[in-house]
Amino acid sequence: MIKKIGVRELRVGMFIHDLSCNWMDHPFVRSRLLLTTEDEIRKIIDAGIHEVYIDTSKGLDATHAPTAEEVRHVLEKEMVEIARREPAPVIRVSVADELARAAQVKNQAHQLVRTVMHDARLGKAIELDQVEPVVQNITESILRNPGALTGLLRIKNKDDYTFLHSVSVCTLLVAFCRSAGMDAESTRQAGLGGLLHDTGKALVPDEVLNKPGRLTDAEFDIIRRHPKDGHDILLKTPGVGDIPLDITLHHHERMDGSGYPDKLPGDRISTMAQMAAIVDVYDAITADRCYHKGLPAAEALRKIFEWSKFHFNPQQVQSFMRCVGIYPVGTLVLLESGRLGVVVEPHETNLLSPKVNVFFSTKSNTYIKPAQVDLSKPLGMGGGDKIQSYQSAEKWRVDPMKFFLLPA
Repeated sequence: MIKKIGVRELRVGMFIHDLSCNWMDHPFVRSRLLLTTEDEIRKIIDAGIHEVYIDTSKGLDATHAPTAEEVRHVLEKEMVEIARREPAPVIRVSVADELARAAQVKNQAHQLVRTVMHDARLGKAIELDQVEPVVQNITESILRNPGALTGLLRIKNKDDYTFLHSVSVCTLLVAFCRSAGMDAESTRQAGLGGLLHDTGKALVPDEVLNKPGRLTDAEFDIIRRHPKDGHDILLKTPGVGDIPLDITLHHHERMDGSGYPDKLPGDRISTMAQMAAIVDVYDAITADRCYHKGLPAAEALRKIFEWSKFHFNPQQVQSFMRCVGIYPVGTLVLLESGRLGVVVEPHETNLLSPKVNVFFSTKSNTYIKPAQVDLSKPLGMGGGDKIQSYQSAEKWRVDPMKFFLLPA
């Protein structure tokens, strides 16, 4: 049985099932291990980890601890309550209308980040006059329909992760700022910071950056230098603002002071850096990498909501959930009718009732004629169904993104 406990309750002989944090926030070779020494427990505590999940079938039990299912139920109930009281962002055009333009923006931004990283590695200065138009194009796409570009960016080639991650962080951060009602200039500066936040990774050796497995302590230290390295690179960039510099340096800081490079406590981390930290982790844990499988977007949101008790600003996490929806665009969901569908658009006022493209019947285990269902509408008017849960695409062996756009 999987249970959740505080790290102060850990004992030698317990089996760690999940360290309950982003993989970049802990220095362990693996996330699952049998505790054999007190030093291992001390290392977990020193890493800024507050709670873990243990597997009682493989190690000692904690009889009073809640099960993973009990924790999950409470978290999802709280998230649903938040969804009911928070309106979704306004959509100006449909996903179908925006998708072609969003694809062009994605490709343009992808190529730009490649160029920026290449130039940074060679010691060349970053040219903001090349970066700013790309951020503007991303912002305009987000204003028309945030789901088109964010949905497309769910699809990442493992070899291009570093570049597309920067595009995703920029896109999500711009959407986050717009959803939070920030002014245009602050949003533009945030977009620049999001696109450039990982520039310091240009100085990380490829064999470390793309290592197909867990990092050693020495390699982990190299990776942790990238915020400071990126900040140093941007300092040499004429015209760069304080917000991009702040985001680049502090997107790995955590509210409990366990982050890096400066171990800042929450009251010393700017609002924009707090927002960037949420976006950065959300995109990282939803992406497939050579050493771990990405989480479904809805599960990633639940994880971040759970971690917000210590690592993130809870109010900002709730605002981010409002921005992307409880079931983010691209999420595979199971409806009460037994149909599987991919979320393509949030409802304007109800995050629990998005538009879904259905394409598979779990009752007959076969594909069905794709169709769009507006879950906010009653039966007979294009709706009449309800989300039961989000699902893993691997479980059903389907690719939901193939049905993101229905044939005309």
